[in-house]
Amino acid sequence: QGQFVESGGGMVQPGGSLKLSCVVSGVIFSDYAMNWYRQGPGKGREAIATISSGGLTNYADSVKGRFTISRDNVKNTLYLQMNSLKSEDTAVSYCSNAGYGYESEYWGQGTQVTVSS
Repeated sequence: QGQFVESGGGMVQPGGSLKLSCVVSGVIFSDYAMNWYRQGPGKGREAIATISSGGLTNYADSVKGRFTISRDNVKNTLYLQMNSLKSEDTAVSYCSNAGYGYESEYWGQGTQVTVSS
């Protein structure tokens, strides 16, 4: 029974930074590739950053160069460092192991990121 818990969201001005965390328990975290997703108001959920179990990363074009995904397999924690935030980054952000065909798919409860003047 996996449990994913996001934290670190908040409100920042355009150009500001936030760091999100996702603490994973109940599963072998180091075996999972992981994603950060986000869903803005009235929009679908989109993948914005991915990291393999070995630490290889990839990013959506919309965040590449601004966001950095990382993981700590000792702390069982996934991170997303978000810099140079824009108003269009406003969304609920989720961590998940979805998208890789794992027998069990887990999602966190989400953390709100608001970018506003």
